[in-house]
Amino acid sequence: MSAKSSQEIEIKIPAVGESISEVFIGEWYVAEGNYVAADASVVGLETDKATFDVPAAAGGTVSRVLKQAGETAVIGEVIGYIQPADAPAAKPATAPASSAPAAAAAPATPAAPKSSPGSGHVMPAAERLMAENKMTPGTVTGTGPGGRVLKEDVARQAQAGTGVRVGGLRETRTVPLSPIRQTIAQRLVSAQQTAALLTTFNEVDMSNVKKLRETYRDVFEKKYGIKLGFMSFFVRAVVSGLQQFPQINAQMDGKQLIHHNYCDIGIAVGGGKGLVVPVLRNAENMSFADIEVAIASYGAKAKNNQLTLEELEGGTFTITNGGVYGSLLSTPIVNPPQSGVLGMHGIFDRPVAVAGQVVIRPMMYLALTYDHRVVDGREAVSFLRHVKEMIEDPTRLILEV
Repeated sequence: MSAKSSQEIEIKIPAVGESISEVFIGEWYVAEGNYVAADASVVGLETDKATFDVPAAAGGTVSRVLKQAGETAVIGEVIGYIQPADAPAAKPATAPASSAPAAAAAPATPAAPKSSPGSGHVMPAAERLMAENKMTPGTVTGTGPGGRVLKEDVARQAQAGTGVRVGGLRETRTVPLSPIRQTIAQRLVSAQQTAALLTTFNEVDMSNVKKLRETYRDVFEKKYGIKLGFMSFFVRAVVSGLQQFPQINAQMDGKQLIHHNYCDIGIAVGGGKGLVVPVLRNAENMSFADIEVAIASYGAKAKNNQLTLEELEGGTFTITNGGVYGSLLSTPIVNPPQSGVLGMHGIFDRPVAVAGQVVIRPMMYLALTYDHRVVDGREAVSFLRHVKEMIEDPTRLILEV
């Protein structure tokens, strides 16, 4: 490896948390030899808790990449270099002068034939497959010796162009699990093995919440600059339920229980790197607008890999909304060491009996998974029913009754 040019700027692994000493190189957003603007993300890093982007200290060309995606690096390690745009490139070393006459310039060596559509001979098997797929000669890039078009080239292009599976092409690829996916796997398996998990279900009529949102949607957005969503209603309902049934807000610690006089509610967010759960601190003191603004901010940060460890740590209870993906009913898994998780689902019009009449209402299934070592069934069922009642009569959330 050549020595670093004096003009090059180091791309270092920054400190990302007190307990983090090693990171996983997730993705280089700018390949070696390409330009990156100042402060633009150049590489993504992953830990077992979160993902982070490293910005470029200056605009320039990524001159060298020392650590590839999938490799690990320690805090402070140099993983690449940037050649600033205003800095001259390093000059190659010159050969020592010689008294002998200069040798005649060698004739230029022709470049190796490049593979391009139609530049090479089409092999018989490839020709037959092209005919079967009604592909014209000269439209397939050959990867064989001398640019020859192989059967695999035709199959790959046919499948990519039409989305139809072509016989003979069977490919697999192996990618390492990122630290986040490894942690998710470990924690979910640990939850199943160490906790006595049980799930209780109920359904909630969303009619009144939908009407309230429609009535105040515009004035709410005008005043707070954020849309009024469903999640703020459920956060407020969950906080009310945790205050009524504090056992669900407790956590097991060996042979003792830790009770919390505050409600730190984790909100499950699906990011590009996996599921993350940023936490609403002291949700019992947050207004509807506070909750909506915080959730929107977390969603944007998760999408851009900007959540900090502090935003992901802790939490006394979690809410996850599979309904955004169209889920009708599912069983959420508790996030240890918490004792409960509420699963929201899709809102679908269904026939229900109301005052002896069959009517169509927007209904949602709710699921509460809880640790039976900490929470009794009576408390769990009562908590879920309390959440249901609060959502069906949202005025109670505002009046706190």
